[in-house]
Amino acid sequence: MEKIIEQTFSVPFRYQVCFVEGIFNKDNPMLAKFLNNGKKAKAFFVVDSGVAEAFPNLLEDIKAYSQTFQHVFQLCAEPLVVPGGEGSKNDEESFKKIVDSTHLYGIDRHSYIVAIGGGAILDMVGFAAAISHRGIRHIRIPTTVLSQNDSGVGVKNGINAYGKKNYLGTFAPPFAVINDFNFLTTLDDRDWRSGISEAIKVALIKDLDFFEWLEKHSLELAARKMAPMQELIVRCAQMHLDHIAGKDPFESGSARPLDFGHWAAHKLEHLTQYQVRHGEAVAIGIALDSTYSFLMDMISQNDLARIIHLIHSLGFKIYVPELSGEALLKGLEEFREHLGGELTVTLLEKMGKGVEVHEMDNQLILKSIEHLKLFQQESLIIKG
Repeated sequence: MEKIIEQTFSVPFRYQVCFVEGIFNKDNPMLAKFLNNGKKAKAFFVVDSGVAEAFPNLLEDIKAYSQTFQHVFQLCAEPLVVPGGEGSKNDEESFKKIVDSTHLYGIDRHSYIVAIGGGAILDMVGFAAAISHRGIRHIRIPTTVLSQNDSGVGVKNGINAYGKKNYLGTFAPPFAVINDFNFLTTLDDRDWRSGISEAIKVALIKDLDFFEWLEKHSLELAARKMAPMQELIVRCAQMHLDHIAGKDPFESGSARPLDFGHWAAHKLEHLTQYQVRHGEAVAIGIALDSTYSFLMDMISQNDLARIIHLIHSLGFKIYVPELSGEALLKGLEEFREHLGGELTVTLLEKMGKGVEVHEMDNQLILKSIEHLKLFQQESLIIKG
C-alpha cells in the first residue's frame, strides 16, 4: 500500500512594538495590559545586570508595579539578574537558570517571561522561553539602541555554540515589545553608537531618503541628542517590521538582505573575543561590503565616500587588526553554512537598494580590507 496524506495550514502572528517613557510608572498600565490573561497571570522577570546597575531602583520598581497591578498579575519569583552582553549567549549558565525557573516556579504557557536588557539578553531569554513548554509568552523590554531598533523587534532568538554566533536558536515572535526610551539615558557612548549601524544598514539597502536623513543628523546623533535618536529608532524598527512581514519571515530561503554587512561582522566578533561589539562589527562589515561593491563597479567612488564619511563621523572605527588575514574569510564559509548551503550575500546595487550575489572573490575581499586599513590609518575620508 502506498498513500500520502498532505497537511497544509497557516498560523497568523501578531504582536505590537510600543514606544514609551516610564514603563514602570504606577500610572502607566501598558505593561499590565500585556500581562493580563484574565486569571492573574504569573510573570517572571529576567534583568540584564548592566541595566540593574545603571538603574539601582529598577528591581524595587518592578515589585512596586506588580503590587499596583496585583489584580492583573503576580511575580512568581524574585527578578533574576543575569550578566549582560554577548557573554550571556556564550555561557549556558544563565540560559539554564531560566529554564530551571520555569520548572521551579510553575511557569506555564499562560505565564509570561519578561526580559529587560540588551539584544544579547533578549536573544538568550527568548530562546529559553521558546523551548520551555514549547513556547512561553515572552515580552521584550529592550534597553539599548541596537535592541530597540533591530534585534529586539524581530522574531529571532538564540545562543552561541561551537564558536558560531546564534548556532542554536528559534524563530518565535514575542508576545509584545516595549521600547522605553528612558533606558537609553545611561548608555555609554559605545552602546549609544552601536545601534546606529543597523540604521545605516537598512537605509543603504532599502531607503536612500533615510540614509540622507542620517547624514543630515549624524552630528546630533553623535552628540547624543535624544529627539533624533527616537526618530531613528522608530523609523528603523518600522523598516525591520515591514521586512519581517514579507514573504519569508522565518528565513526558509537563503535571502537575508537584513544581514548586509553581517557575514564579516559575526566572524569579527568571534575573532576579537567579542571585544568588538555587534553594532561596531556591523559598521565595519558595512564599510567592507560597501568597499567591495565599489571595487565591483556597483557604486561610485563618491557613494563609497559618503558611506565611509557617515560611519566615521558617528565615531565608528572602520578597521581593526583582526580584520586582516585568512581567518576572516572563514566567516564567509560559515555564513554559507548558516544559510543552508547556498551563499547569498547582499551588496549595494546603488545607494538605497541592495542586490543579492551568490559568490564573492576572496582576493577582492582582501583588497577591500586594505582600503579600509588605509582609510583608518590615514583618516582618508573622501568627502563627496
